Amino acid sequence: MNVRLGSTSISLSRYLVLWTAVVFVFAIQRSLSDGLHGPSWPFIDHLRWAMIQWYTWAALAPLVFRLAERHPMNPSRRFRGLGAQVLASLTVTSAAMVIGALASTLFEPSGFFEQLWYFIAQHFATGMLTYWALFSIQQALHFHAEKARREVEASRLATELAQSRLLALKSQLQPHFLFNTLHAIITLLDEDTLSAEQMLLRLSELLRAFLEDYDGQEIPLRQELDLIELYLGIQRVRFKDRLTTRTYIAPDTLDCAVPSLLLQPLVENAVRHGIGQRVGGDVIEIETRREGDVLCIEVRNRNSTLAPESAAPDGHGIGMSNTRLRLKELYGDNADVRLDMIWPEGVACRVRLPFRALESDDESPEFGGRVTPA
Repeated sequence: MNVRLGSTSISLSRYLVLWTAVVFVFAIQRSLSDGLHGPSWPFIDHLRWAMIQWYTWAALAPLVFRLAERHPMNPSRRFRGLGAQVLASLTVTSAAMVIGALASTLFEPSGFFEQLWYFIAQHFATGMLTYWALFSIQQALHFHAEKARREVEASRLATELAQSRLLALKSQLQPHFLFNTLHAIITLLDEDTLSAEQMLLRLSELLRAFLEDYDGQEIPLRQELDLIELYLGIQRVRFKDRLTTRTYIAPDTLDCAVPSLLLQPLVENAVRHGIGQRVGGDVIEIETRREGDVLCIEVRNRNSTLAPESAAPDGHGIGMSNTRLRLKELYGDNADVRLDMIWPEGVACRVRLPFRALESDDESPEFGGRVTPA
């Protein structure tokens, strides 16, 4: 059985133990104080009087908590709440005096009104302090619970805001990629109809992968590599023998968690700034490895240069900027992405993020790409 104290509750046994402790403290105090002034009453009498006084307040405490909950001391209506509590404290304390006097008449030879006058003279001020002490305890518990609730709500809102930002970035990324791929297909329609058809078929597979995308922002690296293989298949059809792709994948990184669609904008930039703008062939390389608690991913091309303006944080278009923002939202300062020149020619995009294993979901869609471990 529980005793309800406003929005909180306490077991009856624990509640009685607390008030019994108060009874004994005041009984001992009165017995010692009485003994200092000569012959004293027996301790059992002091204990009986303390029991009548404080068990009365034990019975009234739930009412005090309800009144404190109904008429709180809000800053917006401070005087209204204070007036209601002053009236309530006088009423409840008066009721405590009446109940105490009635209980005392069962053990004392004097009548009710004599006992009532005694209780008012001896215990009214203490009763008022008891009411306000109980009121303060209720308010403190209420403010603590409200603070905890607001912290949980703020944390939930912050998480939802971060998720909405990530979803916005992801939804912005997919149309950007699809637009560029469709544009590449259009350029092939007049030159090589068969290649354009092959690209459309591969694009349909990639669209199916997007539509069957799973919840959450992270997927295992092996599934991200399957997605990027579909994209590279489109680019190999487009550029034919001018484009060579290679992958160097450490086996212990295949189950690592990575943001979905992490590689696609990086590979797209490598294609666009390499073979897409320069004559001759190009090699696109994807490498993953683990360095302690860090997953390192590199996307390289062998036929481009890094102009000074391209090294700016906001360079390389929507794909690179979105990648930086997504890594910032997901991992804070524990992830970074940068561009470096490689010898003898080419550019490498290097991504570092926390290494965390993520088991592949059996219900996740299967893709047609192949990954060759290093």
